[in-house]
Amino acid sequence: MKLSVEISMYPLKNEYIPAIKDFIQRLNRHPGLQVITNTMSTQVFGDYDEVMDTLRAEMRTSHEQFGRAIFVCKFIDGDPSPAADV
Repeated sequence: MKLSVEISMYPLKNEYIPAIKDFIQRLNRHPGLQVITNTMSTQVFGDYDEVMDTLRAEMRTSHEQFGRAIFVCKFIDGDPSPAADV
């Protein structure tokens, strides 16, 4: 089963950009995932279990390294391609 996730990170500190960049860089190190970033969020696509396991681990790492942060996520099963709905 495939999973698509849109995730935004909001570190609760004045210097928030390094924490966000680090989180995105770590997501990109997982070759089984497709990661697309824009100015408002990051989309993560891949196998359901791999996406969920990766997000769990990387969110924890962010909290441990950078402290408090809010993660806002939207989850939908399936392929992110608009053609998949046709």
